[in-house]
Amino acid sequence: MENRYWRRRSFLKRSALATAAAACALDSGESAAAAETVIELSEDHVAAVNRRRRIVTQYDANNALGKDWKRWLDYRFSWIDEPGVQIDSVWWDIQPLLKGFYPTPPDSLIYQWPDEKTDIVARLIDETRKRNLEVFWTHRISEVDIKPPNTGGGWIEKPHPFKQAHPDWILDTWWPHGLWDLTNQEVRDHKVDLLRHVLETYPLDGIQIDFARHVPCLPVGRQWELRDHVTRLVGMVRVMALEVAEKKGRPILLAARVPRSLAGCREDGFDIQAWVEQGLVDILSLGSRSIEVDIEGFRKIVGKRPIKIQPCLDDHHAPDGYRCPPIEVFRGTFSKWWQQGADSMMTFNWASAESKWCEEMGGEVAPQSQLLAYREVGSPSSLESKDMTFVVERRGGYPWADGYFNQNKDSLLPKPLLDDQWAEVPLRIAVHRGMEKISLAIVLSGASEGDRFELRLNAVPMVLDSSDATWKDPQIFAPKPSPASGGRLERYKIDPKQRLLRLNFIVPADFELSAMNRVEIRQLPVEGQISPESVQVEKVELSLAY
Repeated sequence: MENRYWRRRSFLKRSALATAAAACALDSGESAAAAETVIELSEDHVAAVNRRRRIVTQYDANNALGKDWKRWLDYRFSWIDEPGVQIDSVWWDIQPLLKGFYPTPPDSLIYQWPDEKTDIVARLIDETRKRNLEVFWTHRISEVDIKPPNTGGGWIEKPHPFKQAHPDWILDTWWPHGLWDLTNQEVRDHKVDLLRHVLETYPLDGIQIDFARHVPCLPVGRQWELRDHVTRLVGMVRVMALEVAEKKGRPILLAARVPRSLAGCREDGFDIQAWVEQGLVDILSLGSRSIEVDIEGFRKIVGKRPIKIQPCLDDHHAPDGYRCPPIEVFRGTFSKWWQQGADSMMTFNWASAESKWCEEMGGEVAPQSQLLAYREVGSPSSLESKDMTFVVERRGGYPWADGYFNQNKDSLLPKPLLDDQWAEVPLRIAVHRGMEKISLAIVLSGASEGDRFELRLNAVPMVLDSSDATWKDPQIFAPKPSPASGGRLERYKIDPKQRLLRLNFIVPADFELSAMNRVEIRQLPVEGQISPESVQVEKVELSLAY
């Protein structure tokens, strides 16, 4: 009898994907992608793909476990339960809570809870379903070996025993204990076994393969050459999920979190075109700590196929310079993504509750702007006529990768000003009408109060409204490089010796802005001399007020 999720002929060919057929395809010079058939999905599956997802929140719920798991559950659902919140789907990033499977820390606090018989994974999933929310399991493709919070945190001195037992499974890379090598068939088989166990054990709506944690997953310098190994893994997980879905009688979706651009995917060895053409994924989560996301590029590849595109914003390992920003920055970022054609919005590493409760539970403390964003950014209509700020992405702050993912290394800021030349900075926004005020702010390092600058917006000169030579920003560290992102918010402290210059320009309210704008700035000579210090553009921010 023909399977209702994929054609039998497709499954029979794909069953050999991880073994001889794929190897023969590579040996013959033919790509594994070309050797495969396209998975055809049922109407029920496509309907599940098309479920409403305004905001998808990915919660890393491994920390702040506490000793009272019932109170911990209330804490984890605190903001989800707030009135007006637009969260429709919760994706639990909780693999260390899964007993019996690596990489559960041997001394995890989970085993110290009074009721050791309680399956916390099951409780999290059940509580999510009770709220009529979609629930996913998200699998970190290559987790790092760290101590649980109750032991002081930090990385373990020796590789986990599982890694010690399988040294041939490990890539020698930036992490001292190595990361999983997806060119190894046994690694892929192990991951499929783990995810099969998860899907067979728990009533999940889907799973996400999260490549953000961590790259590389292929030998460095050969990622694109060896991309078919990742495609095989995605294909194996897809077929396994469909097998379990057939047994359970309901669809199980597959998502993948990939770099924010197609060029970045290529650098890390992710053949998105092959995944899309073969029907291997239902949802593509784009980026993690990026403000600029190539939604249009992915949309062009996806075309009319039933595959959803959702950009992701991490507010712990946040975009450099914008950790826990004001609500106006959240509004501007998500509004821009909606206008670019996103299907849903994804948050990662956001707080679960109010600050006092987070402090009590030892969890991430974040500003009220996150809760307000949960009530506003889930649709273009709920963002309409609200003040917002659009910013230009900055480099820096992410050393945990060999490759592209999360590093934002091709971002345009900081940008030096050279002699009296114009420095050009593209600025993407969401186009809105009816504003009472438009303002453009430039933050410079290395500049002094007496320095003079010219600015053009879309080739039109702008008039300086005010300047502030005493401006401070605890998230700018120039001339030093930005430190690694994350950690406690207390690390961002005002440096009384910091020298920044903020220039504020008023843009006419009827100024014709487009989705992509061009900001140009240059420094003018003072008494015939250019300032001897190196001046850099640190931030560019366009604000709309109603």
